[in-house]
This record gives sequence, structure tokens and C-alpha cells, in this order.
Amino acid sequence: MFIKSFKISNKLKYILPISLILVLLVSIYFAFFHNSSTLPTSVTPDPLHGIWQSDGNMTIENTTIDSQTNENKEEKKYIKWFEFNVCYDALVKTAKLDVDSHVNGEAIQYNWIELISYLACKYGNDFSKFKQKDLDTLVEKLKSGQTMADLTKDLKNYSYYFEGYDAVLHEFIGEYQKEIAESTTKNVQNSQNAENVENTENIENTQNLENSSEGVKKPQFETTYGLKAFHPVAKNYAYSHYDDFGNSRSYGYKRLHFGNDLMGSIGTPIVAVESGIIEAVGWNQYGGWRIGIRSFDKKRYYYYAHLRKNHPYAEGIEEGKVVTAGDVIGYLGMTGYSTKENVNNINVPHLHFGLQLIFDEVQKEGPNQIWVDLYDLVDFLKKNRSEVFKSNPKTKDYSRKYQILDPIVPTTDYYSYNS
Repeated sequence: MFIKSFKISNKLKYILPISLILVLLVSIYFAFFHNSSTLPTSVTPDPLHGIWQSDGNMTIENTTIDSQTNENKEEKKYIKWFEFNVCYDALVKTAKLDVDSHVNGEAIQYNWIELISYLACKYGNDFSKFKQKDLDTLVEKLKSGQTMADLTKDLKNYSYYFEGYDAVLHEFIGEYQKEIAESTTKNVQNSQNAENVENTENIENTQNLENSSEGVKKPQFETTYGLKAFHPVAKNYAYSHYDDFGNSRSYGYKRLHFGNDLMGSIGTPIVAVESGIIEAVGWNQYGGWRIGIRSFDKKRYYYYAHLRKNHPYAEGIEEGKVVTAGDVIGYLGMTGYSTKENVNNINVPHLHFGLQLIFDEVQKEGPNQIWVDLYDLVDFLKKNRSEVFKSNPKTKDYSRKYQILDPIVPTTDYYSYNS
């Protein structure tokens, strides 16, 4: 028995090391070849977009990878990052070329988004380099017979810049119908546009449209071409702002400020910049009473926050409601920074105005949101401010004085993206 046991142990002396080696090799195999997080196949980085050009849940920011990668699956591509860098001068001058060429019926009709995108390629999207002579040179080339397609066919990044700037500016300039001033009702003409909405004693002579139907005329409209987006602060109301986009914020948690603050008096009427659908209404612990409006093409989400305590919204504001650019939607305030509703915890009355770009619905929420700096765009929109009047002195509600008919607005008061 002793001899037999010795012989078995002697065999084990060779078998055990071999077994251990096999186990080690198998472990290495599974670790390297069956772990999807180490071998991201069929995904390539796109340095221009600053993020992976794949819809496989992989991003540079969080380096997460979808373990269910299917090489035969068609990848969904969309812009993952974009910076709106156009300076005020470039906005003004390209817009003027666009509008004047259409209004005057010129042979060459310019598209300001195309002009901006071409210049973005030239400057690497750094519009601090903008010079009038560069725009003049581009215009001369177009007048000589060259097309924008000819001039951009070899520009590698033109399609990216055009898609990005079009996502921001798509509905800002175009054809629409505006109300002729002389056709407004006698009541509205007699209404006062109070400089300070808190000073109610000065508007006792204001007539309420609900109390009088005499002298009402049917509005008359004329078709025009031009700027149809509006400044967020109503006409004749003072405000100030500075470029605070990207500044740090600490309430709740450390984060960046993705918006522009417009300082003004409490109760100042706030208007819709662009026509769209109200997607969010109510209290947010950071933004206080706020409104979120989505454009009809779903690429822009406008965020208006810190609205007035007790009466933040204009009459009729609710989720799903259609609004037209220039409509009064709410009133400037200082609510927010509180988990409790209807609290003024903001130090200075102001409107937080933000714009989120959405190239794919996965960007709406989560860590990969795209918010753009609107400082120069807000200055540009000063050219078109909605004039308002006090339509209900008891509730301190205001309405726009002159209507527009925007062709993208449906005839229904409520709208569903699936309708």
C-alpha cells in the first residue's frame, strides 16, 4: 500500500502543475477575449465632434460601452457636441444680407446660416477673428456666379457647422405674416405699456378687452420676410445682462451655469423667443417657477427660469399648449434654490434664459446635454421685441399688442409630436 501511494503522489507531482497552467490560460482567454469593455469594435472616435461617433452608449465623457454591440447593427450618427460662437457683428451682417436680398427680390438670395457656416470653417469656429472683408469676399464670389455648393465642396467641416448653426437659427429668419398696426383694436391702442408693472396706479385708464367689444376691428395682416424670433424681454422694459455662461454654481452641487441671466424688475413680461410647444411647467428646486418650450422640429429646448412668486405664468400657460413667438408666457422674478415651492431664494431678480440643442432624444436628459452661450444672440434679438399691454389689471396679466402668423404654427391650440 505504501508503494502504491507513493506512485500516485509521484504522478500528481506532474499533473497538478499542468492543470494549474491550463486553468491560468483559460482565465486569460476569457479575460481578454470575452470582456466587451476591453475591445470596442466598430466604433471610431470623431475628434471634430469631440465624442464617439456611435450610438452604442459609448462616450468619451464616461467611457461606458454597450455590451450588446452588434457589428451588423446600423449605427445612428448625430452631433454629440457643438459650440455656438458667432459674434454679434457676424449675426447682424449676415442676417442683413439674407433679409435684404429676399425683401428686394435680388437675383442672388443669401442664406445667413450658410454664410455663417462658411465663415466658421474659415475661422475654425473662432469668430473673434471675424472681419468684414472676409464676408465681402464671400459675397463677391457668390455674385460672380459661384454657388455655395462650389465654395464648400472641399471644406471638410462645412456640413458639421451648417447642421450645428442651423439647429440654433433655423426658425429665426423667414417668411411670416405680421399684423398691420392700424388694424389693432381701439382698446389695445388706449392701453398703456407700463414701464414698471408694479406701478398699477398709473394704468387705471386701461380698458379691458373683456369689458368692451365696441370699436373692435378684425386684425389685418401682411406677408413679410425677416426676423421672426423675439427677444425674451418684452419691449419697453429695461434689463441688463452680461456673459455669465459657464460660471460656477454651488447650490445643491457644484456645476456650471448653462444659461444667460437677464436682470430686470419683478413682474417684467417674458415672451416666447420662438414658436413651439410648452413641454414643462411648474416648480424646479434650482430654477424655481420655470417654463420649457420645445421647437416644432424638436431640436431646440428653451428654458425660462426664476419666474415671479405667486403669479409666475401668463394666462393659459400649461403643458402641451402651442405658443407663437412673441407671446407673453410669464413674468420675471427671483424664485428658486429651494425644495419648497414658491420661495424667493435668488438674490437678484432676473430671468435665467437657456437654450439646449437636441440632435437625438438621448441628449435631452443625462450627462451629455448641449447648452449654448446665448449672450450675443440675446443682443442680436434686441432688434425684435414684442410690444405688450395690460390685458387684465386685476391679475396683472399682459398680452402682446401685435400678432404674427407663423407658418410653422399649427391651427390647434394644443399639439402632440405624434399628431
